[in-house]
Amino acid sequence: MNSCRISIFAKIIVLLFALGLSGCHADKVEHKKELLIYCGITMIKPMAEIAGIIERDYDCKILITKGGSGNLLKSIKANKIGDLYLPGSGAYIQTTLEQGLVTDTVHVGYNKAAMMVKKGNPKNIPASLDSLADKRFLVAIGNPESGSIGRETKKILDKKSIFSKVANNVQIMTTDSKDLIRFLKGEEADLVVNWYATATWAENEDSITVLPISDEYAEKKKLIIGLLRFSRYPEIARAFMDYAASEKGKAIFNKYGLYDVR
Repeated sequence: MNSCRISIFAKIIVLLFALGLSGCHADKVEHKKELLIYCGITMIKPMAEIAGIIERDYDCKILITKGGSGNLLKSIKANKIGDLYLPGSGAYIQTTLEQGLVTDTVHVGYNKAAMMVKKGNPKNIPASLDSLADKRFLVAIGNPESGSIGRETKKILDKKSIFSKVANNVQIMTTDSKDLIRFLKGEEADLVVNWYATATWAENEDSITVLPISDEYAEKKKLIIGLLRFSRYPEIARAFMDYAASEKGKAIFNKYGLYDVR
């Protein structure tokens, strides 16, 4: 009888000890450092790859929220949380610097806008910005108010003095580069203006042909990561920035069409 009681008591002790270890483990997971990055959709692939490296090296968790660069900036202003911001155009970073939202920056790559059509250009669309105003074609562009590609498209068309003509011909105006790809691949558009890098990705390269835009109108745009003023873990955020700006980091950005652009 006594031995039976001792056996039951021992099992209870083991169970309590196991629960204690489980509680400790849960506590460690709960308190793991967690960073938040705001990232324009076109840059999500290299940023996710670098995030995996930093998570491993610094035993942390990195969350990436993606969207149109303008919409992300609105979220940053409203919520005042997060660690890093990578928009599709340096103009947004300039705004954050002027408003005191970002305290430090690094250059990690380049974007360049291009016109895109279905693979092989079946409608023989001329590689001219004037094609965007041609009513024979279904045209989609980004909204200048919500994302970097929309802002850059307007800048390009304003430089050529045809933005109003193109706006009157546009069938779809959307928020970001992901939707522009979807419309082109889904037969909803014949011609779009998007960031060049998106056409180099494995899931898109067999569906899209690029019609380059002359450097006279479309310049290479610097991609700049900004450290947010309210970062909870600036030491890890800076380590992310340093890696992204290193030769290894630049090679990752280049792998996704975001360094050597044409």
